[in-house]
Amino acid sequence: MRRPPPDAGVEHLLRTEAPQVLGALTRRFGRFDVAEDAVQEALIAAGQRWPAEGVPQDPRSWLIRVGHRRMVDLLRAEQARHRREQEVGRTELVLGTRAAPAGGTDDSLTLLLLCCHPRLSPVSRVALTLRAVGGLTTAEIARAYGTSEATMGTRISRAKQRLVRSGARFVPATDTDRRDRTEAVMRVLYLIFNEGYTAGSGEALARRDLSEEAVRLARLLHAADPEDAEAAGLLALMLLVESRHAARTDADGALVPLESQDRTRWDQELIREGTLLLDAVWDARGSGTGPYRLQAAIAALHAQAPAPELTDWPRIAVLHLWLERLTPTAPVRLSRVVAVARAFGPTRGLTLLDTLCRRHALDRDPLVRHHERAVRAHLTRATGDTARAAALYREAAALTANGAERRYLLTEAERADEAGT
Repeated sequence: MRRPPPDAGVEHLLRTEAPQVLGALTRRFGRFDVAEDAVQEALIAAGQRWPAEGVPQDPRSWLIRVGHRRMVDLLRAEQARHRREQEVGRTELVLGTRAAPAGGTDDSLTLLLLCCHPRLSPVSRVALTLRAVGGLTTAEIARAYGTSEATMGTRISRAKQRLVRSGARFVPATDTDRRDRTEAVMRVLYLIFNEGYTAGSGEALARRDLSEEAVRLARLLHAADPEDAEAAGLLALMLLVESRHAARTDADGALVPLESQDRTRWDQELIREGTLLLDAVWDARGSGTGPYRLQAAIAALHAQAPAPELTDWPRIAVLHLWLERLTPTAPVRLSRVVAVARAFGPTRGLTLLDTLCRRHALDRDPLVRHHERAVRAHLTRATGDTARAAALYREAAALTANGAERRYLLTEAERADEAGT
């Protein structure tokens, strides 16, 4: 079932209340897999009724009540098929729990940790997090990731079944596994944000619903443990990067690169909030600094530069080298190439790119090859070889599934052609 699009206020309320309702039902019945289905149906009912009838005085209690009724129906149907009456009764006796009051404990962190269970694949963690904690429908998640609703539904169902088989329980993380589980949550939120910031497919450059949801969940994670410096760094990174949203495309939806963006359109409130968060957890000596704080520091340097030519590229290049040592991934390596080229010239950037391609086969990695071609095209054009640059731009355009990126790269190819004539 699809939830109709309510107004923004109702949509925000539904997403905020979804994890609390799911937590209450899971504690009451001890069945996360069934409770998650019941909550989805309660959200659908609210999405259909609240815009017309008005939001109830106590929306969480309304959702819990509707979800509870649907949960009972689902369990009765299951019991009739599998004769599970005695098992359910024993489970309730063992758990000894009742539904939490509407104003009870915030269950968001516990749900985030459960959805990012180590037995689940990264894709399943993302999908289950968006549905169980974010309150998105299966159809919305499927559209975000360019797959069918049936395929995404199967993936989510299998993820829930795997949680049941693994014995995962809806309980707060212990001290021994909290660090690993929190790191898994941060990786999932980072993936969600990146997919929202630059969509992997489709004609639009970004999926704002996903990036905003990642920011909301990162706020929950930070609020649950304000002393976690990397969680604060992750939220700071998202806020600083998201501050550029309005300037990333023009009136026609065409991509505007960072150096050409109108910086007066950057969201100064998000920049201030992100900078304050980073300042509170940044260790200038680098002791124990993690990858999210490093990326936030890079984003802060961009945000603080009043003009592109005043960007502190040498310092950004150093931070990228530091980041590569912590997370030696292809995207990080390509970002370092760009920073080195901006700091020390395109020839030095191309030399580094060639070295990284020999060592790490960046030009043969299907996940980043279009980025490698695009970076090489930019640097090649900067050296004056416009004909080669045009060919590289077209190679990059053929490799991306994002329509806005493709149009931008083809436009750059035409400009390179014109510059060579």
